[in-house]
Amino acid sequence: MTPILALAGPLPKAGAVAAVLLAAAALLARDPRQRALAMAGALLLAPVLLVVDIWDSPQFEVVHDQPLAAGVGAAVGLCAIAALALLMARRPLVLPLLVLAALPFRVPIEVGGTTSNLLVPLYLVIAAGALAAIVPALTRFRPPVTASGDLRATSPVASRWEPGWLERLLALSVALYGIQATYSGDFEKALQQVAFFVVPFALLFVLLARIEWTPRLLRLCLGLLVGLALVFSAVGYVEYATRHIFLNPKLIASNDLHTYFRTNSVFFDPNIYGRFLVVAMLAVAATMLQVSRARLVWAGAAVLVALWAGLVLTLSQSSLGALLVGLATLAVLRWGARRVLLPAAGVVAVAVAAVLLTPGTFGIDLDNLDGSSSGRTVLVRGGGELFVERPLAGYGSGAFSVEYRRHEGRVGPEAATTSHTIPITVAAEQGVVGLLAYLALLAAALARLLGHGVRASVARSAVAAAFLALLFHTLVYAAFLEDPLTWALLGVGAALAAAAAPRGEPAGAPATPAPEPTAAERSAERRAGQLGTA
Repeated sequence: MTPILALAGPLPKAGAVAAVLLAAAALLARDPRQRALAMAGALLLAPVLLVVDIWDSPQFEVVHDQPLAAGVGAAVGLCAIAALALLMARRPLVLPLLVLAALPFRVPIEVGGTTSNLLVPLYLVIAAGALAAIVPALTRFRPPVTASGDLRATSPVASRWEPGWLERLLALSVALYGIQATYSGDFEKALQQVAFFVVPFALLFVLLARIEWTPRLLRLCLGLLVGLALVFSAVGYVEYATRHIFLNPKLIASNDLHTYFRTNSVFFDPNIYGRFLVVAMLAVAATMLQVSRARLVWAGAAVLVALWAGLVLTLSQSSLGALLVGLATLAVLRWGARRVLLPAAGVVAVAVAAVLLTPGTFGIDLDNLDGSSSGRTVLVRGGGELFVERPLAGYGSGAFSVEYRRHEGRVGPEAATTSHTIPITVAAEQGVVGLLAYLALLAAALARLLGHGVRASVARSAVAAAFLALLFHTLVYAAFLEDPLTWALLGVGAALAAAAAPRGEPAGAPATPAPEPTAAERSAERRAGQLGTA
């Protein structure tokens, strides 16, 4: 069969650039109508790019063979999205709660000859949420908000958020990724990244940043997050007890070959499962630090024990390290840097000394660091050499695997997939241009999340700690802007920072670090028992 659509030629590349520019415009637009137009364009173009990519794949055979049935199915799907969008418009709390509920769930789908685990439920929620925001902005249609009590706690457009440096640098990163895909050695991979991650997650940020995160909404989200984490941990317990993994054939084979057993719950990857548990644990820990009721403290401790057991069963060293970083962040925000960083530095020094003196105790072979790190040192070194070869603009978005295999003379698609170190991947694929944008984005994100009033807010402290934990995780594992958690934390953090900004100060302006709390301020914080107290 002759393909109707193909990746060859300039049109797909032009489409990828157009899609990221529309997503960037949605991040930057201050006028609601302009933002809605940009969101609508990105929302329509991303599926078109996806269809271009998978038109000749096996999962599209039903479309070729039975176009009428496929058309009916597509119409039903669109009607479902429209109905969900109407529900979100009438009951604003549905959007943030469904986003949180959909974040963990991935569906295995074959794309481009390989099986990818895609966030299909989250894509549907984002599409519905975007539609619920677009229609009122472009038309006079205003569905009445229901009088049902629990679902009137927030408004989808009530936040004081306005685009600032964080949004500008997010837009720059998004635009650069699409532009640098045009010369990539693996344009198909870059196109998939644009359609599956870059565009929808940029829209996700806009949707979450526009929400007024009231204490009531934050409590509901905390309860849902903790409930999901406990359920996932229970699934992990069952896996460990039965020695049966539900997903990931590679993990099944690895468990069969080793004496240890790693769990992944409903997640494909134990490290991504561990990352989710870490975010939930930090949210609970942040709440415990600022409540005074003993019953809540003991309940939080019980939850942490249950989630800690689930995290240990993943054997994810990157997740354990991320948890320590997040807890250290909470400690600094609670008691100040001087009281925390010196003891922490002492603990780190003792740990390093122990590893150097008895590396075998920790499963480390100093003469074979590549083996001890599961091949990551070679990947990092290879990525660094790729950066040296093309330091200015890199090899193009999504090209790390292809170029690494070429550089190392390795054959087969499984030879390498990622450097497992985001700065190395960015440097090799996007060069100095992308690396500078990445570093500037981190600086802007930390300035926004750690700005004015963060110490007195449980929610903002939890978001900041979770983001720093996730940032550490990306340095030793993977997935930064490809992870919806990154965009969700930034979106919620941006909205909370805007709400805490003094009146008259631009909500998106870079915030200055808060001074260490006085004794009186710490006493006041201990009495603050509500989420979102500012």
